[in-house]
Amino acid sequence: MTIGIPKSKWVRVGSRRGATMVEFALVVPIVFILFFAAVEFSRVLIVRHTVDNAVYEAARVAIVPGATVADVQTEAARVLSTLGVVMPTIVVTPDPITRTTPQVSVRITVPVAANSYVPPQYFARSVITRELTLRREGVPQ
Repeated sequence: MTIGIPKSKWVRVGSRRGATMVEFALVVPIVFILFFAAVEFSRVLIVRHTVDNAVYEAARVAIVPGATVADVQTEAARVLSTLGVVMPTIVVTPDPITRTTPQVSVRITVPVAANSYVPPQYFARSVITRELTLRREGVPQ
C-alpha cells in the first residue's frame, strides 16, 4: 500500500519526453535572443561611455597651453582605440587653437552600425555624438 498519489494519477517518466523537447525547442530561441540582445545593448553602452571618456580626455589635452588640434585628435583616437572603436569623426573647434583662444570644443561622432556585433541593418542610421567645451588654461578672461 502506498500513501500519497493514487495509482490512477501516476505518470510514467518517459511519457513526457516529447513534450519536454517541444518546450525546449520553443523556449531556447527566445532565451538566446534575449541573451544576445543584452550583450548588444551592453556593447552600445560601453561604446557610448568610451566616447564620453574620449571627449573628456581630448578636451583636457586641448585646454593646456601649447596644445594643437593634432594633439587633441591623437588623444581622442587613443582613448577610442582602447575599445576598438572604428570610424570616429573627431572635430575640434576652433581650428587652429591659438594662444588667445578662450575655449575649445571637442565633438566625437561614432556610427553604431560599424561598432556593433549585430548586422548593420538594425543600427544603420544610429550614431553616438558627444561634445564638450572647456575654457583654456592661462588665457585672460
